[in-house]
Amino acid sequence: VKSLGDAIEEDNEVVEKHLSKYADYQNDAFISLNTSYFEDGVFVSVARSAIIEKPIYVLYISNEDGDKAFVNPRNLIVAEDNSQVKVVEHYVSTNDSVYLSNVVTEIVVGENANVEHYMLQLESKKAFNISTLRIQQERSSNITSHSILVGGAIVRNNVHPVLNGEGCNSNINGLFMSNDRQHMDNFMRVEHAKPHCDSRQFYNGILDDKSRGVFHGRIVVHEGAMLTDAKQTNRNLLLSDTAQIDTKPQLEIYNDDVKCTHGATIGQMDEEALFYLRSRGVPEKEAKAMMLRAFTYETLECMTIEPIKESMESLIVEWFENSFNQ
Repeated sequence: VKSLGDAIEEDNEVVEKHLSKYADYQNDAFISLNTSYFEDGVFVSVARSAIIEKPIYVLYISNEDGDKAFVNPRNLIVAEDNSQVKVVEHYVSTNDSVYLSNVVTEIVVGENANVEHYMLQLESKKAFNISTLRIQQERSSNITSHSILVGGAIVRNNVHPVLNGEGCNSNINGLFMSNDRQHMDNFMRVEHAKPHCDSRQFYNGILDDKSRGVFHGRIVVHEGAMLTDAKQTNRNLLLSDTAQIDTKPQLEIYNDDVKCTHGATIGQMDEEALFYLRSRGVPEKEAKAMMLRAFTYETLECMTIEPIKESMESLIVEWFENSFNQ
């Protein structure tokens, strides 16, 4: 584990083999900007058959106090064959400053490797956050991606795994919560390039006040990727009459022998369930919090790093309390 700047000089062979080989800087303006302007970031290289027991925790802190800043963190994570690792990317602000954070992370998952990745975006409510997670999977590899999005005035979250070997498994798991006038845009693109691969996408959104959310999920099954098993689910809960969500699940299939499903739901809090809890003596505020915790449980239950899981549970409870007190 070291800075990407140092790795470019000291581990040039590994970096040259993988850096900018997967994130599409030629067709994505923000990836191109990051590739042009990044000065540093984090480099993680996990040796063949190594099992890293403790999570690797990467904390980015923005504390701009004057002129508006433009930052371009770049991360490269390489897990070689048969290795295991967990990496947490945590983005926070020390104040409500205005800045643009344009993050690109490339993850290479070797044969039979297992990677669990966390993206925790808790930045300033005045910040603009663009993040791209590009994952390249080889034969029989496993990736689990967790995203928790709370901060930012305008947020664009791109997750793009490519299942490039037979027997891959990809789990994309996320939760975004917005209020005030926040805008959160999530774009998922899961590419099945080889046969016998499984993928799951579970994204939940909770929107309050005049905030707006977007979920655009696409499963692409390439020609020859037979026996693909892919599922995509997006559930959204609107807490106010002025919150909006646009959801667009898509399937793009070029092969016959596949099993693919997708679905999306948009709704408000269940009044009958709320009435049931209140009729059992549960105060209205507490009853709503219970229902919202149940809605987010699916996202948190599959996290395996307990301190992160507990921290996110506390964050969600605090978010609910602030929302109900407004």
